[in-house]
Amino acid sequence: MSSLHKSRIADFQDVLKEPTIALEKLQELSFSGIPCEGGLRCLCWKILLNYLPLERASWTSILAKQRELYSQFLREMIIQPGIAKANMGVSREDVTFEDHPLNPNPDSRWNTYFKDNEVLLQIDKDVRLCPDISFFQRATEYPCLLILDPQNEFETLRKRVEQTTLKSQTVARNRSGVTNMSSPHKNAAPSSVNEYQVLPNGCEAHWEVVERILFIYAKLNPGIAYVQGMNEIVGPLYYTFATDPNSEWKEHAEADTFFCFTNLMAEIRDNFIKSLDDSQCGITYKMEKVYSTLKDKDMELYLKLQEQNIKPQFFAFRWLTLLLSQEFLLPDVIRIWDSLFADNSRFDFLLLVCCAMLILIREHLLEGDFTVNMRLLQDYPITDVCQILQKAKELQDSQ
Repeated sequence: MSSLHKSRIADFQDVLKEPTIALEKLQELSFSGIPCEGGLRCLCWKILLNYLPLERASWTSILAKQRELYSQFLREMIIQPGIAKANMGVSREDVTFEDHPLNPNPDSRWNTYFKDNEVLLQIDKDVRLCPDISFFQRATEYPCLLILDPQNEFETLRKRVEQTTLKSQTVARNRSGVTNMSSPHKNAAPSSVNEYQVLPNGCEAHWEVVERILFIYAKLNPGIAYVQGMNEIVGPLYYTFATDPNSEWKEHAEADTFFCFTNLMAEIRDNFIKSLDDSQCGITYKMEKVYSTLKDKDMELYLKLQEQNIKPQFFAFRWLTLLLSQEFLLPDVIRIWDSLFADNSRFDFLLLVCCAMLILIREHLLEGDFTVNMRLLQDYPITDVCQILQKAKELQDSQ
């Protein structure tokens, strides 16, 4: 470890040990990348995403309260519906008209259960298409004992998916332009879900934890529910927290990820709401802002893309909506997110990163035709994200 890196770690530790965290100082440090040693990144992300307050003294009580709240969500939204379903099939007298599976009443428990299954099937389909690292397929060290308790036969989401007869193709809830979210070379999805290793009873894979987080989020946020692509947002968060070297924090990665994901979605959820696309907070406005910034910084490249009729919707939709999580390998995505989470104006820096990505391949784009350039933008070639972030910072400083 270099002396410079040791010095950076010490700088973070000095800021984080204060009774009240100096947010601006933490943002300034985090913007240049957060060391992963000692769980620094996990802690900084929790603060930057407003999960932990700036007053250290309240951390213990707030974490205990939030983690208990998440356990309550599990009991009410995962365990109880499964119990209710099992109980309703135990004997004939248990099935009343109100609770009959064919009851058309939209408020019936069965109707809610079936609608939830539609959302669950889409989530299940997406979370199995995890990045091509084995982490998400491996068993977690801390399976959810509340659900996997061998003394009870609670219905897990995995069993619920296996038991349903609905075809997942009929329940996709895609956004315009998000149908093919995955970059072909970045993700190598299993050709079949059967390629996933079957884990023994009492174990669960990391992707199952991600599935549960997304399902509970969808239940608690019916206005937006689940939209394809949210799985790409929660993945890096969960990976970061579930690999925390501090076992005490790693044990609660699921609950902590849920609340950080919820807070992050509160800031970017407008990108996932189609009715807001053309509003000033919608994704269309942000995509046009990338091009207007490019026009200011590199008119020649801007005119070339305009001439070839390469619209920002063709590539920037995915870049912006998924916070670049599909364009780079996971460690690089995490490094980019250090800077994005530390951005004081909340994701304005993302627009500059996208602009920097275009400028850094300008020579290729100026030489290429429509087909070549579209291939470049759909499968971005530069892998040195530090170079991209440095260019984006230069653009920011020149404004």
